Amino acid sequence: MGYRSVVGQTEREHVVEKSRFLAYCAHTEGEEAAREFLARVRARHPLATHVCFGYVADKTGNEQRFSDDGEPQGTAGMPILNVIKSRALYETTVAVVRYFGGIKLGAGGLARAYSASAAEVCAAAPVCGYEMCTETFVSSAYSESAPAERFFTENGYEILSRKFAERVEFTVAVKESEYEIFRARLLDCLNGRAEISAVKQYYYPFRQGNAE
Repeated sequence: MGYRSVVGQTEREHVVEKSRFLAYCAHTEGEEAAREFLARVRARHPLATHVCFGYVADKTGNEQRFSDDGEPQGTAGMPILNVIKSRALYETTVAVVRYFGGIKLGAGGLARAYSASAAEVCAAAPVCGYEMCTETFVSSAYSESAPAERFFTENGYEILSRKFAERVEFTVAVKESEYEIFRARLLDCLNGRAEISAVKQYYYPFRQGNAE
């Protein structure tokens, strides 16, 4: 079963009553990756008043954590985590750095500011459906390389690598559920003149428009 997550890292700034809220959102596979990302954010802002966060670190929603980092209880970490959950995002960490601007916001104001900052950075982050991928090796003669590449492009299969040696070798990301269809169609396209083999499987952020 697939899941939704952000791709890469996104940053946004939100200002409320002179307080700066710097929001960071990243794809993090597991709690260790989430902690490493948070450590990098803290290292960038050693003088920040607070570095609050929320994350859903796994594919199922079981690894959830949040921190108010000194803000009044319930005003920062939980609002951030709620934004992630409301968008049905997994393997996603959001950190919001606050530089106090001299004006107190109150509990309600803080919760709204942290929630808005998290919502803004999550809305800006590219989101993909992560599905089980069968990384596929394709080897063809040079005469078949152009038709093969055209087949990949026209059908939305992503080429992960190309190697030009005695033969042309492609590594292609294919949805696990489509592998047999992909293999049959490619062999038909190339009149059987290709070597095709599954290499390994893992979750991969397939772009919209990938072949069905």
